Amino acid sequence: QVHLVESGGGLVQPGGSLRLSCAASGDFFKINIWGWYRQAPGKQRELVARITILSTNYTDSVKDRFTISRDNAKNEWYLQMNSLKPEDTAVYYCYGNIYSFRHGSVDYWGSGTQVTVSS
Repeated sequence: QVHLVESGGGLVQPGGSLRLSCAASGDFFKINIWGWYRQAPGKQRELVARITILSTNYTDSVKDRFTISRDNAKNEWYLQMNSLKPEDTAVYYCYGNIYSFRHGSVDYWGSGTQVTVSS
């Protein structure tokens, strides 16, 4: 079984910064896709950023403000969020498409971490 655990959420003022972390643990061979999604109240879950073998993608609303990165040795990935706006308030979920010999490539989700941007 594979588990994803997020950390780093919290309350921040507009214009501030937060760094989210996601750690993958369990029995797996490799991570194919590293990602972050978010869900605001009353809205659908949306992609924020992701890294694939071919590219790194961001949703338009966070380009030039958020940066996704990873540490392959630690099986961790991060979301650095700068110039935060109230509309960034949401529960943020880390996502991984992870390969194991037993189950093949499977999508995994963390339980979410709350990010609130408010003065």
